[in-house]
Amino acid sequence: MRAVISESSAPGARPANDVVAVAELSPRTDDEAVAHLAVRDDRTLLTEDKDFGRLVFATTHKTGGVILIRFPGDARRLLASTVVEAVSRYSDRLGGSFVVISPGRIRIAEKP
Repeated sequence: MRAVISESSAPGARPANDVVAVAELSPRTDDEAVAHLAVRDDRTLLTEDKDFGRLVFATTHKTGGVILIRFPGDARRLLASTVVEAVSRYSDRLGGSFVVISPGRIRIAEKP
């Protein structure tokens, strides 16, 4: 899986070998530009920013897939392994989907 990680996401959550971190490329990039980068480069977007849900569902913004990570502070130690496991297990369903990963739960929604 090719991925782009938004600035709001934990740097340890790298479920793929081909990962681009927005914080390293272009800090302070707005959400629409990050989403455009993901689509342009055929990458799934990993983020902890709920605004990407609005961007995907409330607009007609094209997406290669978004993984929204929702982990509270006391569960952060499980974040990286849970994201890697989810990507491994559901890789065939992630393209174009909006996925929410939280401790003990993975929800996959196709964009309407």
